[in-house]
Order: sequence, then C-alpha cells, then structure tokens
Amino acid sequence: MTEIFHKLRDIRLLRYLLASVGALAVDVGCFLMLLAAGMLAAPASAIGYSAGILAHWLLSSRTVFTDTVAERGQERTKQKALFVMSALAGLALTTMIVGTADYWAFDPRPAKLIAIAASFTLTWLLRSRVVFKPAQ
Repeated sequence: MTEIFHKLRDIRLLRYLLASVGALAVDVGCFLMLLAAGMLAAPASAIGYSAGILAHWLLSSRTVFTDTVAERGQERTKQKALFVMSALAGLALTTMIVGTADYWAFDPRPAKLIAIAASFTLTWLLRSRVVFKPAQ
C-alpha cells in the first residue's frame, strides 16, 4: 500500500510540475513582454507572476488536486483564498529576489530563474500540505 501511495504522490508532483510549467509560460511571457516595453523589472515580475496565479489555479484545480478540490460554497471559497495566499507568498519571494538583483545591477533574467525555483518549492509545499490537504 505504501508503494502505491508513493507512486500516486509522484504522479501528482509530476502533474503539478506540468501545471507549473504552463503557468510559468504565462508568467515569463508577460515578464519578458513588459521588460521589452520598458517596465522596471520588479513590477514586471509581479504582474507576470499574478497572471500566472490565475493560470495555475485553473490547471491545479482541474488536473492536479482534483480529488481534494472543495465542493462549491464556503469551503471552495476558503480554498481559493488559501491558494491566493500561497501565490502571494510566492509572489513576494519572486519580487524580492528579482528586485534585489535589479537593485544590485544584476541581470534580472537569471534572478527570475532563481526565483522560479524558490517559488515553485514554496508554493508546492503550501498547496500540497495546506491548500489541497486531503480531509482526515
């Protein structure tokens, strides 16, 4: 039984990784377009990340955590709020990393890559253990 659980967990992590890649495409695409348009790196990063939040909710709730998405109503609203809070934690971390790099005159694009890894780890932990925590 433990082996089956670990396989299912790995598949869920893989689905989350794929959902994250989709949301990341939205995030980075917005980020790069805004940088090209002359926007400062930190706000461009924040706007891109915010667009990615919406994409990630849609992908996560429909393809990753389908068995733990709350039914419509108060519990679903609470779950969405927790999801947004996890995203805001990732946004704060991303903005801090990219903004710090930009402040120190480092290229913000490599900083964005570091921020992606840090934010992925933080949001996976929050979402798998808090937001979409299975009922006990």
